[in-house]
Amino acid sequence: MTERQIKPKEQSQSHLLGLGLDCDDGHVRITKSEEFSILGGSEETHDNMTETVCKTFENLQQRKKRLDDVEPQELADLLEKNSPDK
Repeated sequence: MTERQIKPKEQSQSHLLGLGLDCDDGHVRITKSEEFSILGGSEETHDNMTETVCKTFENLQQRKKRLDDVEPQELADLLEKNSPDK
């Protein structure tokens, strides 16, 4: 590779999927990004899942980690910490 060639950014192999099953209003809710997808759920559930995942990825960014780099338990802890209180 010469100096002028730019090395392509390594693509992540990981993707977080959130699935809500409590929708009874007939709406199809989908929120997607490069790192996660949120599918289904009532409006409240979908919004809560989206907020939780966005905050979690903000935390990972602050820790200078990507989804590929984080241990499953650390990810679970972050998701729980960022989940709205019921």
